[in-house]
Amino acid sequence: MIVLKQAHELEAMRASGNLAGRVRDKVAAAVTPGATTAEIADYAGGLIEAEGATCAFLGYRGFPGKICISINEEIVHGIPGPRVIEIGDVVSLDFGVLLDGFYGDTATTVLVGVTDPEVIRMVRVTERSLEDGLAQAKKGGKLSDVSHAIQQTVEAAGFSVVRDFVGHGIGRSLHEDPQVPNYGRAGRGPLLKPGMTLAVEPMVNLGKVGTRVLGDGWTVVARDRKPSAHFEHTIAIGEDGVEILTLG
Repeated sequence: MIVLKQAHELEAMRASGNLAGRVRDKVAAAVTPGATTAEIADYAGGLIEAEGATCAFLGYRGFPGKICISINEEIVHGIPGPRVIEIGDVVSLDFGVLLDGFYGDTATTVLVGVTDPEVIRMVRVTERSLEDGLAQAKKGGKLSDVSHAIQQTVEAAGFSVVRDFVGHGIGRSLHEDPQVPNYGRAGRGPLLKPGMTLAVEPMVNLGKVGTRVLGDGWTVVARDRKPSAHFEHTIAIGEDGVEILTLG
């Protein structure tokens, strides 16, 4: 069941989304060579907790990290730990925040001294695909209009859209209906209505679409071990268009 949010609920989601976005931007700036992923996660957790919020991912279905940090061929759900960030790494950061009963969810990908032009282009295309998808997130459209726009942007650039993991509704729960794929034909799925809140999150591989989960039970990698990128915003469908809640 898709839950349409009332005005007071949207106001609470603006606060949680804004916090998630501000934390994302601060932590992304701190991703530098020599830092460990555990140090980055602890920094994020400190920022979240200082605002009276909770790290939404910590303990969620048993996840052991405060945020997800996925590097190079890792697509999503990377567990923070002793790994050291190195020059040339592609680092995807995924943040979940719980504030006053509502969730905000956002992700970004940071290039750490990357010089490979195709990798740089892949990351930029992933970010642009999110922008293109959100441009279709408007009252009266269909959910798959968003999905189709993302897929078109990615595949026109020669990259692959991850299909095994998708976006989702969000609100009082971290994952609500509906699922938000990053692929599909336009004009299908639920009608987009004011009050719908969604986490839209294209995950894109430089190489082929295949994925697998590592032995830790969480970290998802590209099967061909080529780099991946991930961007995400929490949004609300409004009367006059889309509202991005996680701009920061």
